[in-house]
Amino acid sequence: MKPKANMDKHEPTLRILFVSAEVAPYAKVGGLADVAGSLPKALHALGHDARIMMPRYGGVDAARYDLQPIPGAFAVPLPDRDEPAGLWVTTMNGGVPVYAVESERYFAREAVYGYPDDGERFVFFCRAVLQALKHLDWEPDIVHCNDWHTAIIPNLLRTACEGDPFFAEMATVFSIHNLAYQGIFDQRFLAMTGLGGTFLRPQIGERPDQVDLLSQGILYADALSTVSPTYAREILTPEYGEGLDAVLKYRKGRLFGILNGLDSDTFDPATDPHLVARYDRDSLDRKVENKLALQREGSLTEDASIPVVGIVSRLADQKGFDLLEPIIEPLLREVGAQFVLLGTGDQHYHDFFRRIGERFPAQAAIALTFDAGLAQRIYAGADLFLMPSRYEPCGLGQMIAMRYGTVPVVRRTGGLADTVTDYQPSSGQGNGFVFQGYTPHACFVALIRAVETFRRPEEWRRLQRRGMEADFSWAASARHYAELYRKAQELKATG
Repeated sequence: MKPKANMDKHEPTLRILFVSAEVAPYAKVGGLADVAGSLPKALHALGHDARIMMPRYGGVDAARYDLQPIPGAFAVPLPDRDEPAGLWVTTMNGGVPVYAVESERYFAREAVYGYPDDGERFVFFCRAVLQALKHLDWEPDIVHCNDWHTAIIPNLLRTACEGDPFFAEMATVFSIHNLAYQGIFDQRFLAMTGLGGTFLRPQIGERPDQVDLLSQGILYADALSTVSPTYAREILTPEYGEGLDAVLKYRKGRLFGILNGLDSDTFDPATDPHLVARYDRDSLDRKVENKLALQREGSLTEDASIPVVGIVSRLADQKGFDLLEPIIEPLLREVGAQFVLLGTGDQHYHDFFRRIGERFPAQAAIALTFDAGLAQRIYAGADLFLMPSRYEPCGLGQMIAMRYGTVPVVRRTGGLADTVTDYQPSSGQGNGFVFQGYTPHACFVALIRAVETFRRPEEWRRLQRRGMEADFSWAASARHYAELYRKAQELKATG
């Protein structure tokens, strides 16, 4: 389902508007912000005219980011009134213009999400994006929408804007970053969208009386994408489809999976300022200095021969932490491994891992917080990086770990399946350890296999090098997206 990347250097430049509710570094809640802050830069580097549009939240400091007002306000038509909006602009490092939609009513707040009127806020944002393009007098070839917050833009372009020559040539791409987040609201909310009969309401499980915004992107966009090829296939099934698998199957001819990229400048053990010793694949001997430093930082027994298992994650059921509860003590007691965890999330897991840290102070270091520097030190200092996810649309942790010479242990799902191949000692092939069944036993067996291989240094070094040699850069992903944009133009032209 991945479009063939075959962008010829002589093909004409594309004008691309990337629309997102969050964009790093200006406003970040999750991985969507990282994609929005990286993919447009990579497209720009390929020669395309890529620009970004996002809300201007109260927490976005104009002085810090050199945001400048664009003269003149503009009106955003809503069903019961015209709502005023403004536009600010800055230039991201890498030369990409970033436009921020200003609204005192909807966005002059510190947080990105979590308000009772979130549905209304992002319907306004979708409408404001289209009016802002007219205000700028800039006509993109592609409007690339992301997740439920932007999902009615494809609907608006096909319905409310139909017949307006300004929008006539704009093709749409809609990306699903995590199907679990759909923007579901009470049916009374439908009146606020102003879409009425054009709002297609698919049957979504047991929610026939509710409005699902994400479904509108699926139903109306010219092309659809997810953040990995395997996840694109998985969401066509009831197990992963979150009630929308039938709708996705209906549109599967327009559904493609493109793996997210990695910011190779930020995640580089040769230049990372958070490390005590910098290294690359030709100086891997220095990695052990980071391991010993991590053990000291976590008050663990300082011994290079002890395998260290690292986790940097949100603590939630999706991430597979229920698999660890029965096996963490055997891993520490019987296998003799050490365990370093950084993350926040469900209180149940906070309590569980806190108890593990208290019971095994020389073997388990638990940091229930967010600390970007410590995350980098775990990537560099651990020997194994564990991601036992129930589902994982893409996942970046496994890619970062491999770039740092830390070997991943993952469940075969989503982007984990697309990036980690199971190590086969007989042939020497593979770059990590993969298990299939969603059981504690399967996870434990994969960890045992990894620890046994760790104790064979020559094999382990080859495994580390193979991971470090992989290309997970955004440049590769951007070429696939450029091809998808051209496919979207073709699909739009054929109806």
